[in-house]
Amino acid sequence: MSENTAVAKSTENTRNEAALLPPTDVIEDIDGITLYADLPGVPKDKLNLQVEADTLTIEGEVSLDLPEGMESSHAEVGLPRYRRVFTLSRELDAGKVSAELKEGVLKLRIPKAEHAQPRRVEIQVA
Repeated sequence: MSENTAVAKSTENTRNEAALLPPTDVIEDIDGITLYADLPGVPKDKLNLQVEADTLTIEGEVSLDLPEGMESSHAEVGLPRYRRVFTLSRELDAGKVSAELKEGVLKLRIPKAEHAQPRRVEIQVA
């Protein structure tokens, strides 16, 4: 991965609490990146996104309510939290992050900073 590409690099889990790493796809285009993170069972009110300097942190708590009087006899997910940390390229404008949560998939759009956008140079006739 070259330093010139505008991508988000995942960094290791720095918190002491155990958490699942959500599977994530990062797609780069000419205008920025789109990040898709699978967060099944995480409602909007239990999802926390934070951008600080060049670090993007995604945290979410799984909220699976069982009907009253029932208990789970088998659980595939043993940890009730997701956490993933990314280091953002300087080519990205962290102040313009947009987020959408739909059917357990978080979609983040991070545009490239103005200085990293391709621009057309006008040619003057002398």
